[in-house]
Amino acid sequence: MSTQLTPEILAELAKRATAVRKNIIEMVTAAKSGHPGGSLSAADILVTLYFAVMRVDPHAPADPERDRFVLSKGHAAPVLYATLAERGFFSHSELCTLRQIDSRLQGHPDMKSVPGVDMSTGSLGQGLSAANGMALAGRVDGKDWRVYALLGDGELEEGQIWEAAMLAAHYKLDNLTAFVDYNGLQIDGPVSEVMSPLPIPEKWRAFGWHVLEIDGHDYNAIYDAIETAKTVKGKPTMIVAKTVKGKGVCSMEGIADWHGKAPSSEECVKFLAELCG
Repeated sequence: MSTQLTPEILAELAKRATAVRKNIIEMVTAAKSGHPGGSLSAADILVTLYFAVMRVDPHAPADPERDRFVLSKGHAAPVLYATLAERGFFSHSELCTLRQIDSRLQGHPDMKSVPGVDMSTGSLGQGLSAANGMALAGRVDGKDWRVYALLGDGELEEGQIWEAAMLAAHYKLDNLTAFVDYNGLQIDGPVSEVMSPLPIPEKWRAFGWHVLEIDGHDYNAIYDAIETAKTVKGKPTMIVAKTVKGKGVCSMEGIADWHGKAPSSEECVKFLAELCG
């Protein structure tokens, strides 16, 4: 199937994604720590989910009928926080408290304190298992809500991911759609050199998943893949999204050093200018 977004919606998503990226840069700079590269690469996926796909209500974040989202690569918390704030779950002004003492915006998402966070994540490899549990519970309860999860490509080096992959296929969790943010880089360099998970699409197909490969910065492609996943029966869907680390800021794009390094105040000004330009 091919599902296209209207020009108006595309413009709105682009506007929201720019705002999310701006907030990622500013909040990580203010915190003097964090993970900007993989947050920027995932911004278009989260914006599409939260503004064009998912059934969520900022005024009722615990609504039992909502769709669920699990950020399995929990170190990319800045993109989740910035998206939730943009969607209205809490004030933008709170973003500048990232990683500060007594802030609820910890370095990794905390479901007990942050509205809109469906699962606490941080130890890589565990998020997909949690998403499996949610999807299985929804099916047992006869609910029509869906579960979405975002994995990092470096995270695929964790063995628990593949245990979860087997379980999801075994139980035919077709209400589960996951993404791999395939930007090709992790903290120590290219994923292909650190501990290669390649070929990624073929592995997921071998584990019994329906697999789609897309440009992770193309809103139409992201939306179409999600809508296609809704039609797949008897299998979970993995969307392998090819992305660029640090997307949106030319000086950060494709550079592994920006995986877990905060910009200086001077760099922040430069990067925001690049983003707006």
